[in-house]
Formats: sequence, structure tokens, C-alpha cells
Amino acid sequence: MLLKTFGWSFAVTALGLVAAVFYGGWQALGVVAILTVLEISLSFDNAVINAGILKKMNAFWQKIFLTIGVLIAVFGMRLVFPVVIVAISAKLGPIEAIDLSFNDPDRYQQLVTDAHPSIAAFGGMFLLMIFLDFIFEDRDIQWLRWIERPLSKLGKVDMLSVCVALIVLLVAALTVATHAHQHGGAHADKTSTVLLAGVAGLITYLVVGGLSGFFENKLEEEEEREHEAEEEAKKSGKNLAPVVLAGKAAFFMFLYLEVLDASFSFDGVIGAFAITNEIVLMALGLGIGAMYVRSLTVYLVRQGTLDDYVYLEHGAHYAIGALSVILLVTIQYEINEIITGLVGVVLIAWSFWSSVRRNKKLAAIGEEGGSTLVDAGDGGVR
Repeated sequence: MLLKTFGWSFAVTALGLVAAVFYGGWQALGVVAILTVLEISLSFDNAVINAGILKKMNAFWQKIFLTIGVLIAVFGMRLVFPVVIVAISAKLGPIEAIDLSFNDPDRYQQLVTDAHPSIAAFGGMFLLMIFLDFIFEDRDIQWLRWIERPLSKLGKVDMLSVCVALIVLLVAALTVATHAHQHGGAHADKTSTVLLAGVAGLITYLVVGGLSGFFENKLEEEEEREHEAEEEAKKSGKNLAPVVLAGKAAFFMFLYLEVLDASFSFDGVIGAFAITNEIVLMALGLGIGAMYVRSLTVYLVRQGTLDDYVYLEHGAHYAIGALSVILLVTIQYEINEIITGLVGVVLIAWSFWSSVRRNKKLAAIGEEGGSTLVDAGDGGVR
């Protein structure tokens, strides 16, 4: 099971490390290894969130996620994306930007750093919307009940998450954006840039998330109808045609996953520049890390880990909320990538520990022949 799921990741790791040695020797190998660990630590919460979505997709689309999705993640976000943002911010052509990345890495890093406010605003708002929609939803299972219970009641107000996100964006634009960090320690007023990029991130979430949610709901309706039709067909002996809508639903869920991955990769790409300016080493290290994140996503789905450890998804969403705030703060202040990674790891580890406590208490009550069980949150059962 482990080799089947992580086989491609192991193979890509071997090829990537060999390529690094040929490109820049043992020092390059060390840089790629560090970048791989950085990407995995920053994106572990991404794997948990992805698993919650991917488990709704069939085996075919899971394979698409691990093949075409990897190409988009590795070449699109870890190689092409840094070049694109430099080309846009510096008003250069794509070829000029690529030439700059190879022949003048210091200038390339400067342009990426200067483009960070718009990147952070876009990614921060997209991730913030994911967290808000989760925390405002009324759920049967709640982890931190003292937070989630009152917020789930507030969530009954229409468009509350959008209103809160816009307020956060406005506050960010009027505070950190007025003294946005630039290359060399300088600061600049990026209020309009942050507002525009933040609204773009919000619109992207609403469009992609709305389409995926719409087709997911349609798919569930069609599955219910298909189940009813199957029951009738068994009695009459008729054959049923497959549900065509499943393809559309899976496609938009796949699209949502790719946009989600793109938002998660922002901090990894920006953080990589603190380690190296070499775009080849950056693509190798972050690309290998992206492979492991995807393999881990599929592993969580196939093992049913999210069903066994019910608070993991909560912890990942809290990590997303923290990451969105961190991204907005980094518009003005520099935050070490280690801190960013540790925040997500700590929250997920806490939710895992709470899940284990919950499972032990459920098992103990079950052995005693207990009564009606109520989830008390934070690993508690009453």
C-alpha cells in the first residue's frame, strides 16, 4: 500500500536529487533536500484538506490528480508561476523573465519580493474564505466547541463569510499594505494593489468553489435518483446508463483542488527565495515536495484516516486560517518560514491527539456497554 501510493514520489525524489547533483554538485543536493522538507512542512495541511475533497472523487479522478495535477503543481506553480509574477510585475515578456531567472537571479528575487503584496493578498483571501466557510458551518462533530458552536450559529446569516473576509481585506489594506515590505528593506504604499489582488482572490474562490459545490450537490442528487432507479431496475431486470453528470462534478472539484493547491503554494514559493535564487533548484525541491503532498493526500483517502481521526480536518482548516493571516501580515513584516510551517504542524498534531483521545473514550464506553454518546469536542465524549 505504501509503495503503491508513494512509489512515484520516491522515484521523483531519486531523479530530482540526481539532477541536482549534476546541476550544482553536493551543495545543490542539500538545497533541494531543504526545499523539499520546507514544501512538505508548509503544505501538510493542504494534504488533509485535499483528502477531504478527493475522497468524494472516483479512482479515475484520483489518478488524474496524481498525474495531470502533479504537472500543474510542479511545472505550473513551482516553475512557471514565479516567472509569470516577475513578468507581470516588471512588465517583461515571459522569455525575458526566464532569461532573468537564469542570468540575474538577484534581480529576479528582487522582482518577486516586490510582487509579494499582491501574491499574499490573493492567496490570503482565498485561504481565508476556505476557513470562514468551514468555521461558520453547523457540523455534527465539533472540535473546539467553545469556538465552533457560537460561530456556527452566526453562520446562519447569509454571506457572513464574505462580509468578514472583506472587512479583513479592508483592515489589511489600511494597515500592513501602507508600508508593504519591498526588496532591500524598503517599504512602499501598496494599498490599491492589495485591495485589487484581495478582491480577485475572493472572486476566484466564489467562482471556482461555487461551481464545484453546485456540481457536487447535483451529483449527490443524481446518485440518490440512480440508487432509487437501481432498486426499481432490479425488480424489472432493466439496465441503467451511467450518470453523465459525475464527469462535470469531478472536473470542477478537480479545478477547485488545483486553485486550492495554488493558494497553498504561494508561501512555499516565496519562502524558497530565502534559501536559493536558482530557479532550477527551486523547481526541483518544491516539485519533489509537491509530489509527496499529493501522495499523502491519496494515502489519507485510501486509508480512511479522516474518518478514523475526525478532528484532523478541523485542525487543517484552523491551520489554513492561521496561514491566511500570516500571508496578510507578511505584506509588511517578514515571518520566518519555520514559524509558518510549525503553526500548521502544531494545529494538526493537536487535532490528531484530540481524535485519538476521542477514539479511546468511545472504545472504553463501548466496552462498558454505554449509552447514547455525544461528541463534546476537543477529544471529549459525554
